[in-house]
Amino acid sequence: MSNATFFNEFILLGFSEFHELNLGFYILLLLMYLLSFVGHSLIIIVVSIEPKLHTPMYFFLLNFSLAEIASTTSEIPKMLINIFSGKNTICFACCMAQGFMVFTMGAVEFITLTIMSFDRYVAICKPLHYQTIMTSGLCLKLSLLAWIGGFGLIFPQSVVVWTYPYCGRNIIDHFFCDVGPVLQLACADTIVIELIGFLYGAAIMWGSFGFSLISYTHIIKAILQIPSATGRSKAFLTCASHLIVLTIFYTADMLMYLKPSTHGDTRLNKGISLVRTSFVPMLNPFIYTIRNSEFKTALWKAVTKRMRF
Repeated sequence: MSNATFFNEFILLGFSEFHELNLGFYILLLLMYLLSFVGHSLIIIVVSIEPKLHTPMYFFLLNFSLAEIASTTSEIPKMLINIFSGKNTICFACCMAQGFMVFTMGAVEFITLTIMSFDRYVAICKPLHYQTIMTSGLCLKLSLLAWIGGFGLIFPQSVVVWTYPYCGRNIIDHFFCDVGPVLQLACADTIVIELIGFLYGAAIMWGSFGFSLISYTHIIKAILQIPSATGRSKAFLTCASHLIVLTIFYTADMLMYLKPSTHGDTRLNKGISLVRTSFVPMLNPFIYTIRNSEFKTALWKAVTKRMRF
């Protein structure tokens, strides 16, 4: 340690090993980010201004969209700025803040998806009691649980990662400050924080997955008991978009983080991370709204109202 060289910035390698990637690929990433940003922003705006969408389902969707925007904006713009400018550095504080934001928003998204599963369970399995159970007060408390819980779970770990000494190499083999590549540069024993991070990640992901699985088991049973085919189809469509998003989220994040953070194939992790941070966020607004006539009606109403002015 006495001969170590300490530094105040990191170098992000990005996709240096993929030499075949050209400018068109990064322009496509920029377009996907913009589509994601615009799509989630539309959800937030339309849900906020349209009284008919002031329901628990859309309230939780609004919170999910806020977390998605915060997560992608903390990663993609910096990566694209580095690529287009030819500069691949990030300051130490910026790196730590980026990692904290990405993982905090990830935790918020998982908790929110679990809450949305509960909301769908009550709507399908207890329709007569839905209004009395899913009150505005309960919805507000559940959304606060997601945000405070996400912050509380990630902040202590981020403080520990921040206080580690980093010396020698300052090259991060990733396009953002992922915890695994960052910890590989620490001049200290990281086994304990890696174990804690693994246990936290497993608890959040498997806990969320288990609760959602229980909810959807009851939902499917209730749907199968509906006598008419039209009724079953309508009930399933109210849950289909959320179920698709759940599947994508659990698959991608479990592949990346349900293992010690400094282990795993770097190229594979970067590929999965890229899908998770660019393609999936772009897709989510379409999944939630493209077959949702209620949202499309509200969006058209908002657009025509704006055009009149």
